[in-house]
Amino acid sequence: MRQFNNTIYPIERVISSATYLTTGMAGFIWLIIAAVIKKRVTPFLMYHILQSIFISIAYFIFISLYRLTFIIFAKIPLINAIVFGIDRFFNAPLILFYGLSLLQIVTTIIILYLAITSFCGKYSYIPWVSDIINNNTGRK
Repeated sequence: MRQFNNTIYPIERVISSATYLTTGMAGFIWLIIAAVIKKRVTPFLMYHILQSIFISIAYFIFISLYRLTFIIFAKIPLINAIVFGIDRFFNAPLILFYGLSLLQIVTTIIILYLAITSFCGKYSYIPWVSDIINNNTGRK
């Protein structure tokens, strides 16, 4: 039986952290480079690359659907006041947090958590998302 080396090299930590900070682009470029030079991507790096790409796509879909429903409900007379109130709650700039909205603060905290834990050489966990990535990469 063949044994694999489970050490996580510093370059893998940097790339896995950078892939979260660049919404998956650094990891995608690393996958292309690895394919060109025919280098195997380690399970640690593949996990973080796929998770960052998945989170970025899910966030894009969520924001697109949020804005689409906002546009649709804003046209309905009595419901538009409720929709504008909800939107103001999530997207109003907060003075204590340098003008960031609640949605931006939550997103920034999640991205920083993922980047820091991957830089420390750990498999970061986000419920439901990490389970999907674990099932697709063969890591249990």
